[in-house]
Amino acid sequence: VQLQASGGGLVQAGGSLRLSCASSEGTFTVYSMGWFRQVPGKEREFVSYITRFGGSTYYADSVKERFTISRDNAKNTAYLQMNNLKPEDTAVYFCAAVKGIYSGRMVRDASVYDYWGQGTQVTVSS
Repeated sequence: VQLQASGGGLVQAGGSLRLSCASSEGTFTVYSMGWFRQVPGKEREFVSYITRFGGSTYYADSVKERFTISRDNAKNTAYLQMNNLKPEDTAVYFCAAVKGIYSGRMVRDASVYDYWGQGTQVTVSS
């Protein structure tokens, strides 16, 4: 499975971006999808997760009420809508796919995921 993340860029604080993660996998619905982010010198951090058909979503506390994860299975694409961006959201954002459905603490564990995209840079200026 190849994942292609896009949509990053430079935005002012309070602005919005929408990240996309396109999958080469025809059976996209086999995979639950996650978004993580990473800044230099720190571990990859969980951002959000969505189950195979979008029935359940999870968010890190730091992005709740500001970010929305979604997916369009007809387009084999997952999205992360980011609103009210803050300078501390600056990071490289990665999408990831995991076969099946997980819940709770496991969705926040990067080692659970089977496939990763290449990352897209998000920079929020103050």
